[in-house]
Amino acid sequence: MTGMKAAGQKKLMLFSGRTHPDLAEEVAAELGIQVVPTRFQDFANGEIFVRYLESVRGSDAFVIQCHSDPINKSIMEQLIMVDALKRASAKRITVVTPFFGYARQDKKHRGREPISARLITDLFKTAGADRLMAVDLHTDQIQGFFDGPVDHLFALPLLADYVAANVDLSNATVVSPDSGRVRTADRWADRLGTPLAIVHKRRDPDVANEVRVHEVVGEVRGRTCVLVDDMIDTAGTIVKAADALFEQGAAKVIAAATHGVLSGPAVDRLCDSRISEVVITNSLPIPKDRQFDKLTQLSIAPMVARAVNEVFSDGSVTSLFE
Repeated sequence: MTGMKAAGQKKLMLFSGRTHPDLAEEVAAELGIQVVPTRFQDFANGEIFVRYLESVRGSDAFVIQCHSDPINKSIMEQLIMVDALKRASAKRITVVTPFFGYARQDKKHRGREPISARLITDLFKTAGADRLMAVDLHTDQIQGFFDGPVDHLFALPLLADYVAANVDLSNATVVSPDSGRVRTADRWADRLGTPLAIVHKRRDPDVANEVRVHEVVGEVRGRTCVLVDDMIDTAGTIVKAADALFEQGAAKVIAAATHGVLSGPAVDRLCDSRISEVVITNSLPIPKDRQFDKLTQLSIAPMVARAVNEVFSDGSVTSLFE
């Protein structure tokens, strides 16, 4: 069956865009339903067409799409899916974005810059979304950009439990790769009961993605360092942070992050680095050519499915993380 009914004939329906169908199928399997069959068509000029192959009237609709490469197309596709649901009389529409695009553009650093993260939430609202569900947003304040309920899920328990099972915590230090991730690292250190260290980096204001100096604050000599971040994009930050840790005498470095964006030189950088393992989730699809021996991918499907079920049954999403 494609839907799941509750009291008063409420019907849960799960829809998937084309960027990460495997994750949607996994979430559906956890819920004991099927992804609603959908016809997608790309016209010659690149325009996207979507049509659902069964009635969605009165349904509690969840539209799952990872904002993945090509990112603008995947966002547009999800917006069109939401519009189709709204016009087909879905009762409530929840946009599920395991990886929320443009989340790094969440404030103006200098004049004449956009706040694109806010624009994306506005677009979803305009398309007809009632709720937003995301995993590890780049910054918490994005929750306030959307005018409606936002379910913010955390991959920390999943990642931290894996690390705890595979690392000797008595000799481990959680490390923030830069000052901006200290709060994330702090949560990790609390959960694992380890000390915390920070790699302090200074950026070159005139060159994007370039960092000049690194200082390590905290004791890392002879220890296993767990470098934590919300995403690994080009892997420049994480690899340079690892180099700084080894310079300070770290015995071993593993990296853990929710989102494996792995753009451009990321895979080569990670393979060539002294990082022994890179632990990420499947919030984004990792194509075969971007997979490598050091990479461990954990599934967020059970967590997303539980959250969807809580929203559907008017339960508590917060309770999943307490």
